[in-house]
Amino acid sequence: MNHLVALPVLLPLFGAGLKLAIGGRLPRGQRVISVGVLTAVLGVAVALLVSADRDGPVVARMAGWPAPTGIVLVADRLSALMLVISCAVTLGVLIYSIGQGRADEDEATPLSVFHPTYLILVAGVADAFLAGDLFNLYVGFEVLLAASYVLLTVGGTAARVRAGAGYVVVGLLSSLVFLAAIAMVYAATGTVNLAQLAVRLPEVDPGVRLILESMLLIAFGVKAAVFPLSAWLPDAYPTAPAPVTAVFAGLLTKVGVYAIIRVQTLLFPDGRVRELLLVVAAATMIVGILGAIVQRDLNRLLSFTLISHIGYMVFGIALASAAGLAGAVFYAVHHITVQTSLFLVAGLIERRGGSTDLGRLGGLARMSPVLAVLFFVPAMNLGGIPPLSGFLGKWLLLRAGAEFGTVTSYVLIGAAVATSLLTLYAMARVWGQVFGGTADHSGATAYSSGASLSGRDIAATTSVLPRAMTLATCALVAVGVAFTVWAGPLVALADRTGAELVGRSAYVDAVPLPGGVHRSGGR
Repeated sequence: MNHLVALPVLLPLFGAGLKLAIGGRLPRGQRVISVGVLTAVLGVAVALLVSADRDGPVVARMAGWPAPTGIVLVADRLSALMLVISCAVTLGVLIYSIGQGRADEDEATPLSVFHPTYLILVAGVADAFLAGDLFNLYVGFEVLLAASYVLLTVGGTAARVRAGAGYVVVGLLSSLVFLAAIAMVYAATGTVNLAQLAVRLPEVDPGVRLILESMLLIAFGVKAAVFPLSAWLPDAYPTAPAPVTAVFAGLLTKVGVYAIIRVQTLLFPDGRVRELLLVVAAATMIVGILGAIVQRDLNRLLSFTLISHIGYMVFGIALASAAGLAGAVFYAVHHITVQTSLFLVAGLIERRGGSTDLGRLGGLARMSPVLAVLFFVPAMNLGGIPPLSGFLGKWLLLRAGAEFGTVTSYVLIGAAVATSLLTLYAMARVWGQVFGGTADHSGATAYSSGASLSGRDIAATTSVLPRAMTLATCALVAVGVAFTVWAGPLVALADRTGAELVGRSAYVDAVPLPGGVHRSGGR
């Protein structure tokens, strides 16, 4: 299986280059290439997950160069699982965007820009998940961030440009911190290969290790939108087109969460900042959900719930136990699908009702019962209603916290329960205002981006929803429900993933290094 590891990165880049060569001349060809490439990448990701779960991590050496000199890509259970769910979500969002483009006659999202950039984003995400060294992880982040800058400002409205400017500044600052951390890691150990670092870092002075760990956590915390490094997110995401917002909210923050899991388990297993991470997790949950319940705009409300539920994943990471990590992995997979589904539904609500302002919406349950169901299912899943996967993920984390047995962990359990109840309250409020009552049609004159509705847009708010957009949203909602139906196998896979992350040896031993993992070479 080694020759397949690079395909999730190479295939999207090849498809993007092919589409840039085609340009805007063949719209149907653009769509076929995009869907075909992402379908192929999804198939490869599933094959890698099966192989990694059965036989251990799959490693590929780029251009035949041996590690640590050359680049290695590693697909273990964690990276392969995240790759599978990210490919499924990006494929669903792509089909949604194709339906939106057809309905809008591609005026706001030109194919010659959107589709190649979208594939480059997918390649960057895949490279980040599969990176076997810190510098290649940095490259993956930069590729996906460069693509996200373009996607965030598609259409060129003033609101999107302003949000994109702030997003660029925050992204560049976090990248500079990450790059400085990489340089310091290399100075201290003589390598940036993750497998080698797992052995060399314990020999570094504890104070130096703490500095390195802190810098990496700050860089990844910004990308994951962990409080207090999350202030940029509610202003950046809601202004983008619905499919862009959905893939950003569902996926890009999880790349930061993945990086935190990888670094904390593989490089810093001693947990010197464990108590601090527990406090950060609690603050992220509470501050995020308190911000959500006071919002009047649906997209901003969902953005704050996104921040809040990142705290659940940080909770599992901070516990640093096999059970805690299994809960974090399960919750991350669940949250990617549910949060993406909710933002896609928000796009449909905006299209049907003409606004995302909760005060200007109402009566959509009578106007569109299908849309009401599409919102209700992931909303209840996010709120943690039994027996949905959101409840199961929270239960896994709460049980792991109780096993941890410290005062801080019990406080965090209380914060997690309170956050879940407040999330349910926020979702119930949205349901009552959007799908119950009557609409204030006087306010249905603007989208959340602040742009005025044209005559065609106003007509669209009272017409039947585009079929492709609705079917893509239904598919992602169904995936979220499938996590409940097949929760047993998924929880078992998460348990095996957590045990592998705690053990570390499977990852370290899988990477071939000259003479084994050398213990010397740094200062």
